[in-house]
Amino acid sequence: MQVIPLGGLGEIGKNMTAVRQESGIVLIDAGMAFPDEEMPGIDLVLPDFTYLREHQDELRGIVLTHGHEDHVGALPYLLREFNVPVYGTRLTLGLVRPKLAEFGIKKADLREVKAGGNTKLAGFDLEFINVNHSIPDAVAIALRTNAGTIVFSGDYKIDLTPIEGEPMDLGRYAALGEEGVLAYFGDSTNSERPGYVPSERIVQETFNEVFEKTEGRIIVASFASHIHRVSQVVEAAKAHGRLVGVTGRSMIRNVQIARELGYLDLPQSMYVDQRDVNRVPDGDIVILTTGSQGEPMAALSRIAAGTHRTIEAGPGDVVVVSAHPIPGNERGVSRTINNLMKRGAEVLYTPLRAVHVSGHAAQEEQKLVLSLLKPKFLVPVHGEFRMLKHHANTALTLGIQEENIFLLENGDRLEFRNGEARKIEPVQAGMFLVDAGSVADTSESIMRERQQLSEEGMFIVVARINAQSGELLGPPDVISRGFVDPQAQNGLVDESISIVTKTLQRTASRNVTDWSELKKAIRKDLSGFLSQKTRKRPIILPLIVEV
Repeated sequence: MQVIPLGGLGEIGKNMTAVRQESGIVLIDAGMAFPDEEMPGIDLVLPDFTYLREHQDELRGIVLTHGHEDHVGALPYLLREFNVPVYGTRLTLGLVRPKLAEFGIKKADLREVKAGGNTKLAGFDLEFINVNHSIPDAVAIALRTNAGTIVFSGDYKIDLTPIEGEPMDLGRYAALGEEGVLAYFGDSTNSERPGYVPSERIVQETFNEVFEKTEGRIIVASFASHIHRVSQVVEAAKAHGRLVGVTGRSMIRNVQIARELGYLDLPQSMYVDQRDVNRVPDGDIVILTTGSQGEPMAALSRIAAGTHRTIEAGPGDVVVVSAHPIPGNERGVSRTINNLMKRGAEVLYTPLRAVHVSGHAAQEEQKLVLSLLKPKFLVPVHGEFRMLKHHANTALTLGIQEENIFLLENGDRLEFRNGEARKIEPVQAGMFLVDAGSVADTSESIMRERQQLSEEGMFIVVARINAQSGELLGPPDVISRGFVDPQAQNGLVDESISIVTKTLQRTASRNVTDWSELKKAIRKDLSGFLSQKTRKRPIILPLIVEV
């Protein structure tokens, strides 16, 4: 049996892991990641599907641990290529269905499972175990394979007083530990944090204080899939006589789904459409919105920038940013908070107030899970390398042998045979970049070019050439964009024209009519000149016009 992480290791997001044995491949989760500032113009980042394409005849199904984007966001892209069943809990599938509909996938084979239930899939016995997270219906998955039982934690925390549902099923973990667990693939996101993560109910107390003291309008930004947080806002609104407005496409959709499935008790009499929020007195409404991560096009960012169609923030408004920035999003979140404050709004965020608690286990919770499961092998997952390393260090304090802890990277293959584990040859596991709805190549050249454009600018050279002789017909045109300031540009452009002219005269004397060779010569000569003059290397785009 082999386990191949295809995403989620050494990074935050795009969690996806393949489990392979003779009977086929089962995929655990299919997540996406948000682009960072080094990915200009990119909308989403997906795992590389190459390995799955190479073994598409073996793929038997996809099993989801919960409905957050970093675990289900790649699913529509996968199902466009692979027609396999998808297993998930009721809310998880409820959140997935409209995503698939947006992609025109109307006949997906979605199979509902329940915490505490079991199912068989292609020679695997799957058991679903209730865990607490920041979204209802989250589960861990125990797979009984040809080599032994392996457990995937999903995202979890131990919350003894959860907002919704039952506490994490630690009793089942203990029973699995007694039965014998070969390997545990454990959430490492919060492994640097000592102690325990507070209960979600801590945030409820803060919300009640905010609602009690605020006379004006309240705006709460959260992940749209954080149904527990949304539920807390709704309950606070009920207690303090406020209506609930909703803005942001994903927030509107998820609130509707959660209401329809019974996970959110928001009566229609309290619900206010985003087009009507300005008709409600400020002291009588709270507005739920997306944009807690500072995404430029999200509703809160547009409110902060003053470009939202219906909602403006100003003096008297209290804005609660009820989320912690994902690594890489700190600058966007800071920009949004600054813009809101410039408009006169009061902004509450961690660490100023307890407006957010993590949904991921801290060190003492990880110790408890490891002590109950007693796995022979540990593979830390879900996080940057430092997080994986801290999880491994925690396991060492419990007596797990260092040689039985595997710090893997995406694409590594861990093979289990006769009760032992070893790394074997890796597989391709890069990334797909989603740009304007279409999936770009996995090549990093796209990002390098965009980064170069943003840092170095562009030079466009237009040369009119005699199609038969290759002779230059008049001086070439050189256009500079994002390279040097206009005052310094003219002299540099004139010299560039001279360089390009000499290059084309030289190639014409050798009767070069291969335009690709001409362009290569222009790039080489002009790049060397510009580098010498400015110490920059802009992208050079030669255009040959045949006359």
